[in-house]
Amino acid sequence: MAAAARAAGALALALVLALAGANSEGDALSALRRSLRDPGGVLQSWDPTLVNPCTWFHVTCNRDNCVTRLDLGNLNLSGHLVPELGKLEHLQYLELYKNNIQGTIPPELGSLKSLISLDLYKNNISGTIPPALGKLKSLVFLRLNGNRLTGPIPRELAGISSLKVVDVSSNDLCGTIPTSGPFEHIPLSNFEKNPRLEGPELQGLAVYDTNC
Repeated sequence: MAAAARAAGALALALVLALAGANSEGDALSALRRSLRDPGGVLQSWDPTLVNPCTWFHVTCNRDNCVTRLDLGNLNLSGHLVPELGKLEHLQYLELYKNNIQGTIPPELGSLKSLISLDLYKNNISGTIPPALGKLKSLVFLRLNGNRLTGPIPRELAGISSLKVVDVSSNDLCGTIPTSGPFEHIPLSNFEKNPRLEGPELQGLAVYDTNC
């Protein structure tokens, strides 16, 4: 009886923890929804009173009811990103391309340790690329092109060995283009249309970011 009671208690605790996790993810997504203008009503199903957000449109979860994908590309959304997105610790795909998102990229996105794809291209995002994105050690795709980003390309990104695609073209970045790590294989066309961005740095010879 005692063993059964302990097992039942452990199961109940696991359920409570799972629900708490789902609720914290729902809270994070609700914060995002509050920060966005949604003229087409595409986020109408995002009901914060539900136990978890896994039934919401444009949200994908794994079998443990943890959010793994946000597919919000090309939905005529405007507004800004929120730091609460950093609480989606199982998120693998953050797709918010081709909207009218403004404001800055929250450095809290650097907490998304499972993130594979960060697609924020063709918005109206300003500010700098947070160096904290260098903590995204699972990242493969980083597409920030077609925004109003300024400042240098953080050298921290060169430490992401998994990174295969980087596109920061059509912004207002400055300094020089990194050439180490994954940047060895990124085509120069993915950096073009940044009037203040200079050519690839010469390792050990050139001081970079001189015009930032």
